Amino acid sequence: MEISDKKEVEIKSSSALPPPAGAGAPGGDADIEAEERERQSRELKAGLHPLKHKFVFWYTRRTPGVRTQTSYEDNIKKIVEFSTVEGFWVCYCHLARSSSLPSPTDLHLFKEGIRPLWEDSANCNGGKWIIRFKKAVSGRFWEDLVLALVGDQLDYGDNVCGAVLSIRFNEDILSVWNRNASDHQAVMALRDSIKRHLKLPHTYLMEYKPHDASLRDNSSYRNTWLRG
Repeated sequence: MEISDKKEVEIKSSSALPPPAGAGAPGGDADIEAEERERQSRELKAGLHPLKHKFVFWYTRRTPGVRTQTSYEDNIKKIVEFSTVEGFWVCYCHLARSSSLPSPTDLHLFKEGIRPLWEDSANCNGGKWIIRFKKAVSGRFWEDLVLALVGDQLDYGDNVCGAVLSIRFNEDILSVWNRNASDHQAVMALRDSIKRHLKLPHTYLMEYKPHDASLRDNSSYRNTWLRG
């Protein structure tokens, strides 16, 4: 990806995070949050700047005309993972620029433990906001979205699963996936937060589609349900 300058990524270290909800309760989110705090503590002691979440970049080179879920899942390749600001910049500076990626290609950035699949347990009840861009400008908006996601700057950040850059023949598409499509307040707050952080011009239309609808019509971006 082209980086004109290294923009600041907001850091939320272990000392800045609130106590875990349900701390002390066995299993579930409390254990996950405890593991995250242990990771952040280790990274702080090592002189690094831990991110709130660990992330994974995935890459999909889609085969035109082949749309079965099995082939799509088989084509998803894990590129690299990172959990600190330093690790992020090392990874990001070595990624290919979006303008050099072939079509059709998907580049995914998701929190660790969440696969970029509709059926994943973190995604199956959620959906995604969709924005279509001309190829000349998509790289800049993708970079701003990546920084907002990695820096935990989007509203209802715990409800966000990841983001996808879809390289297509005539346009590029950015999408932000969230956990709960039925939480209207969180869905609309996420939309407004995306618009704000991307400084999205009013001429751009955002569309929302639940993943269960994508499963029914076997399409990521057609037949969207909500626009705004």
